[in-house]
Amino acid sequence: MSVQSYLFFEGRADEAIAFYGKALDAEVLMRMTYGDGPGGQCPDGSTPPADKVMHASLHIGGTEVGLSDGMCSGKPEFKGFSLTLVCADDAEAKRRFDALADGGQVNVPLGESFFATSFGMLTDRFGVDWMVMVPKAPAG
Repeated sequence: MSVQSYLFFEGRADEAIAFYGKALDAEVLMRMTYGDGPGGQCPDGSTPPADKVMHASLHIGGTEVGLSDGMCSGKPEFKGFSLTLVCADDAEAKRRFDALADGGQVNVPLGESFFATSFGMLTDRFGVDWMVMVPKAPAG
């Protein structure tokens, strides 16, 4: 069993796919538009623009993240959660943190903490909250 994140970008999914491809080396596993579906309709019977993303899947590191344009309202809302990016080393953490912060907002600058050699929090340009970290090795 696994739990995967699924994000609704409300009309900005292709922009998000390109951004995460650059910032996180995300690989597109699949991308389907509403026009690819039967009759171009959603399960609820609505018909969003045919070129918008009904479903896409990105491979980021060892994780799969699903995403969609949703109902294309133009107003994505991501509340009550953060995605955590665990990096191999401090240099990677800085590179990924800076890339994700481009066009977004840094909430906690990247730096050392009692539990990580690097830890920082940001909200990216789409409103998705991220925690970027390199955990400290457990005391042994």
